[in-house]
Amino acid sequence: MLALDWPSGPVNIVDDEPARASEWLPVYAHALGVPEPEFESVRMPDAVPVPEGLPANNDWARGASNAKSRNEYGWQPIYPTWRTGFSQTLTPPTQ
Repeated sequence: MLALDWPSGPVNIVDDEPARASEWLPVYAHALGVPEPEFESVRMPDAVPVPEGLPANNDWARGASNAKSRNEYGWQPIYPTWRTGFSQTLTPPTQ
C-alpha cells in the first residue's frame, strides 16, 4: 500500500540480488518440483537495434534494480534475496 502514496510512473519492485532468469528460474523450478527449463543463448538479430548498455548476447538479461524504490521512497523487500524468498515461501510438492 506504500506505493499508493508515490508519484505516478514505473518503479521496479524487486529484491536486493539482481539475477538473470537463467540463474533463478532453475532454482524456482526445483522448488516447485518441476523440470528445469532449457536455456539457449539468444543473439539479437542484426536488424534489431540493441539498446545502449545491453550486450548483443543478453542471455536472459540481468535483473532489475530496486535502488529507486529504496532511495526515493524508503521501500525495502520482505525477503532480501530471491534465494531467501524461495526457501521461505516455496516447498516442493510431496509425493
